[in-house]
Amino acid sequence: MGTLQCIVSELGSQKPFQSTLKSLLQTLSENHNFRRPHIVIFDPETRTLKLTLAHGLDSGSAIEYEPGVGVTGQVFTTGSPVIVPLMKDHPAFLNKAFGRTDEELADLAFICVPITVPGKEGSAGEVIGTLSVDLPSDTAESLEGQTRFLEVVAGMVANHATYLQEEIARQTHMMAQGLGGGELAEHPAVSANIIVASKSMKLVLNQVSQVGPSRATALLRGESGTGKELLAEAIHQASPRRDNPLIKLNCAALPSELVESELFGYQKGAFTGAVQDKKGLFELANNGTLFLDEVGELSPTAQAKVLRAIQEQEIQRLGSEKTLSVDVRLICATHRPLEELVEKGEFREDLYYRINVFPVFIPPLRERREDILPLSEHFLSTYAEEYERNIKRISTPAIDLLMQYHWPGNIRELKNCIERAVLVCDEQVIRTYHLPPSLQTAESTATDSNLSFCEAVAKFEQELLVDALKKARGNMLQAARDLRVSYRIVNYKVKKYGIDAKKFAVTRGRNR
Repeated sequence: MGTLQCIVSELGSQKPFQSTLKSLLQTLSENHNFRRPHIVIFDPETRTLKLTLAHGLDSGSAIEYEPGVGVTGQVFTTGSPVIVPLMKDHPAFLNKAFGRTDEELADLAFICVPITVPGKEGSAGEVIGTLSVDLPSDTAESLEGQTRFLEVVAGMVANHATYLQEEIARQTHMMAQGLGGGELAEHPAVSANIIVASKSMKLVLNQVSQVGPSRATALLRGESGTGKELLAEAIHQASPRRDNPLIKLNCAALPSELVESELFGYQKGAFTGAVQDKKGLFELANNGTLFLDEVGELSPTAQAKVLRAIQEQEIQRLGSEKTLSVDVRLICATHRPLEELVEKGEFREDLYYRINVFPVFIPPLRERREDILPLSEHFLSTYAEEYERNIKRISTPAIDLLMQYHWPGNIRELKNCIERAVLVCDEQVIRTYHLPPSLQTAESTATDSNLSFCEAVAKFEQELLVDALKKARGNMLQAARDLRVSYRIVNYKVKKYGIDAKKFAVTRGRNR
């Protein structure tokens, strides 16, 4: 019962499903003397069984089984458990898989039970994998009891195993497209120039990797400044069109009457000032990609022509009756709620469905604060090099200020903020007073009118002490040298402000 309670507790936690299942296998091993507990999952993409999770195995990540072949394949196909009382007596174990020794084969039994997802409304369940263990050989009654116990465990983990199966199938599918074994955020065509640490943005990069190799129209949704143009470039780089042009147009940057001539070009004499033929962006992007930013700003006439260009792959220059064929992959972006514009009649419904084939929602920076620090450090490195400033890092209070701010302008605002800080900084560390006034709050900058002069100075002293101790990795003598004061003063101030110098001895590089 203790093991089952542990399993229930693990399954009810908020940990990722893979971590949960790994903990479960470890619990089985420690509490029941099960050796090499492992889970095999059916991959619907390759139609094979794959050893997916194991405890106590040195290898096995690449081991596959055929359904119906061997003990594991038999259990998967029949949906019935199999007990091997002594492994040395069964031909399936003659190859000494998993590094089993002759002594172990002569002493260990093997149990394999199906992992079955219950069917709906009384229908038969679906077997999606198996749970197997090695264990000391025992009486038939004892092994039967262990089998019943493992069947209960397999039933409890079936739901988590379905997520595992989906992840395996996704990785196999992406590998078949040459996008790597599931580590999609590290795909060079996607991750170049993109700094992410949050789970939500890693999901966005996965989506970019999925849509990139196709010719499907992608619609990037998100607030201004979230990096939609950068992701459009990533989609283009992940596509077979990467060696062809990526043409960009911000539909909100031009008057509506000029957008059409930019997109479709014009013939000489089409209007006053058209003194020569001009190719439009659709023509320039032929065999490449056209990125339309703020597509919600298109005029009704331009919307109709863009729709025709998408549907028919044909355009007409203004003032011309000649039809030109174009092969263009379209990526659109908007910060506006297109659904509301469709309801109001301000955006064509048919065009909306044409460009909304693969929507990608980009969360604002305030909802993915894990990205703030790596982005800040990236911008600091970039602008310190550009402006030839010897700035090494961002102070802890300044980082706290960056993390607390709500960033209405998203990454664009953060980028501008760090650029300004680099320009005004005259030392090797970005501090709170180098950040723009828009980030400064009374609480974080010690400028509250209720604070006395002495209290404000004390806050500044604490910031300097913390920075010096971080740099010296907790060595107060070195911190005193860096601050050019005596050790006695540093020791006194550390005690006065209750600063724990020891904790900085193992703190490395958070503010590099």
